[in-house]
Amino acid sequence: MEKNFFVKSHGLGNDYIVMDSALIDFKLGEEAVKRICDIHYGIGSDGILLKTEALNADFGLRIFNPDGSEAEKSGNGLRIFCKFLYDYGYVKKKEFTVETKGGIVKAKIEEEKHKKAYIITVDMGKAIFETSKIPVKWEQHECIGEKIKAGSKIFEINCVSVGNPHCVILKDTLDVSEIKQYGPFLENHVLFPNRINVQFAKVISPNEAEILIWERGAGYTLASGSSSCAVACALIKRGLTEKDLTISMPGGKLHISVDDEWNVRMTGEVREIANGVLSRELIEDLSL
Repeated sequence: MEKNFFVKSHGLGNDYIVMDSALIDFKLGEEAVKRICDIHYGIGSDGILLKTEALNADFGLRIFNPDGSEAEKSGNGLRIFCKFLYDYGYVKKKEFTVETKGGIVKAKIEEEKHKKAYIITVDMGKAIFETSKIPVKWEQHECIGEKIKAGSKIFEINCVSVGNPHCVILKDTLDVSEIKQYGPFLENHVLFPNRINVQFAKVISPNEAEILIWERGAGYTLASGSSSCAVACALIKRGLTEKDLTISMPGGKLHISVDDEWNVRMTGEVREIANGVLSRELIEDLSL
């Protein structure tokens, strides 16, 4: 592969650019991430996935939000990254491990099409409800079914970490305009020292829920793997669903299963959009 090679893929409409740190000849700092993710001045994406060396896994991964901040974990991002590794010959076996800031995850290529990864399962690790570890500035050990004010509204929140922090809010009806309006207030609420991902969730049946997502550092997004995992865990914690369920989002569906120890497994498809090489002119602009 050439220097500054990239692949752009999406998981249910949640798109990422993937690059190999060994193949780029520029510093991928905050401003460079913002520029590359910009739809007008760069390629445009919901974030960047950077392959790195790993200390305790087969591969290392750094995940950047489009605002230049770094995320601990991303479910869609992980599946996209795993597709990249398999499709471009970094790995031949169908099961391998990836090291993220949010922990080590196990991945499995479930299905192929035209010798390309298509359906991928990722073990997302253990869900954590302990407030100090999410983190949430809350006196109680857990923050489940608690009320807070954000903007002009009172919300009942359920907080959980699946390697990154989430705030799940149960709703009878889902309204995109509502999550776009209140998502920023919730994301940046004083209770959440590292900010937080926000989901509005509606239970459809014991085995299905529908959600809308406000992603930390990215805003409203069509799909999110870690958000789906967090919602599943919150609903199970509240006794509202079974432990195997489908999470439906505007971008599509993911299957989530949670065992008795709160270990979370996610399965879904990934599709490549394009691949290419960053132009020298863009790279020069990144240095300005």
